[in-house]
Amino acid sequence: MMLASDYKQRLMSNDWFSSLPIDVIDKLVSLCKLKTIDTGQYLIARNGPADGMYCLVEGKLRISNVNQQGKEMVLTWISPGTWFGEISLFDGLPRTHDSIAETQSTLLLLPAKSFHELLAEHPELYPHFMKQLCRRLRSVFSVLDEANGLSLKQQLMKRLLMLSDAWRFSDSQITSPQAIDIEVSQEALARLLNTSRQTINKLLQELQAEALISLGYRSITLLQPQALDQACKA
Repeated sequence: MMLASDYKQRLMSNDWFSSLPIDVIDKLVSLCKLKTIDTGQYLIARNGPADGMYCLVEGKLRISNVNQQGKEMVLTWISPGTWFGEISLFDGLPRTHDSIAETQSTLLLLPAKSFHELLAEHPELYPHFMKQLCRRLRSVFSVLDEANGLSLKQQLMKRLLMLSDAWRFSDSQITSPQAIDIEVSQEALARLLNTSRQTINKLLQELQAEALISLGYRSITLLQPQALDQACKA
């Protein structure tokens, strides 16, 4: 049976986590509990209480809401190494979105009580969390800018980059010329951009004809990440 500490080295690939003081890293991991959920199971329900801060270590999570017409609106997907859920711990308000397992997923849970005790013991953590929250805010602004100023094709290109490991935040540059594989279906992209699968398929076919991507079964390969980055800004 694996313990939270068994995932420590894997977690160090996350820029935010690896920037924490080493003694705090050890303490944080020691306070975490392992949690496994099955495909389709809710980890977090919108308007639910904040039970703690999470890190996905295996699997994939979908972050979404349901609109007034009962249609699911996908915000993003969470991949392994990502920490999330701290916002409700800071403001004391309910969760803002649903978090649902796309595959069987394993997470670390830092319980709310332990989270607040850790901050009280290590106030030097506040600037680290401030940086994390600022990054999230930049990401939100980026999505708003998409809706207001980009064509649907440009929005699709930008979301593909955001879903890849190459994309960090809106103030970063794509520097890797290597092809990047993304496991995502056209149906999921349609929900992400609030459009039809047929429209997404047409746009993806155009990008493939331009040699920017290659389409597979429930997957997309970004053949030229740098060129795709430039094209979505043009």
